[in-house]
Amino acid sequence: MSDARALERIASALERLAPGAAVAPNWRASAYLWDADPDRLIPVERINRVPLRLLVGIDRARDTLLANTERFARGFPANNALLWGARGMGKSSLVKAVHGQLEATGLKLVELQREDIHSVGRLLTLLRAAPHRFVLYCDDLSFSHDDAAYKSLKAVLDGGIEGRPDNVIFYATSNRRHLMPRDMIENERGSAINPAEAVEEKVSLSDRFGLWLGFHACDQDAFLAMIRGYCDAFGVEIDDSTLRAEAVEWYTTRGSRSGRVAWQFFCDLAGRTGVHV
Repeated sequence: MSDARALERIASALERLAPGAAVAPNWRASAYLWDADPDRLIPVERINRVPLRLLVGIDRARDTLLANTERFARGFPANNALLWGARGMGKSSLVKAVHGQLEATGLKLVELQREDIHSVGRLLTLLRAAPHRFVLYCDDLSFSHDDAAYKSLKAVLDGGIEGRPDNVIFYATSNRRHLMPRDMIENERGSAINPAEAVEEKVSLSDRFGLWLGFHACDQDAFLAMIRGYCDAFGVEIDDSTLRAEAVEWYTTRGSRSGRVAWQFFCDLAGRTGVHV
């Protein structure tokens, strides 16, 4: 067999092994999951979310994110947003609820898993050519000390020749304001040749979000108001004194108060009273 023939066979084999370019869906769905193995957008037929009006105790963050997203959906300039803070306080719920509020405008929601950040460039190429506007959303975003994936995200947020497509905005949620553990930042300061530059390289990622929306642990009144809102919305009948006593006992045994804990209590209450949610 000639060398040229052998090279042709090797090239053909490599082409068969290499994944093909992702094919755009028909865009009939309102939301999609990005799968990077192989590259594809998976339609989500039913989005797991609660109505915006049921999110209690985060009024400022709710109004700010809704206004920002509405401007983007109408074709005006808007900022990427980082929703950070206490766990279980409605960060991801707010992103999904805001999308639901604006779904009628044709706005699409695309969820990108933290593990697939390295493929975000290929995803943006696909979205750039689409005739829609997209909220690209990553839940629980954070990076470890030896993780270089954040560099891909930096170019998407605020850099590179192409930059972020005009029809895409990026929202991320994280328990960490700077997307990395505090001890990691301190370690960089103590061990790097130039500590200031080492820290700046990683912390600068969060600076590329135009909106920082902080979420903090709720007090007891807000916790009870969340549960009462769920009860009224889904038709669960319970008097205030009973609700208060049971809810306080619930969060005391859990050791925390949050929107997530309030929803978990409500699900238990709805199940005990025979109400479908």
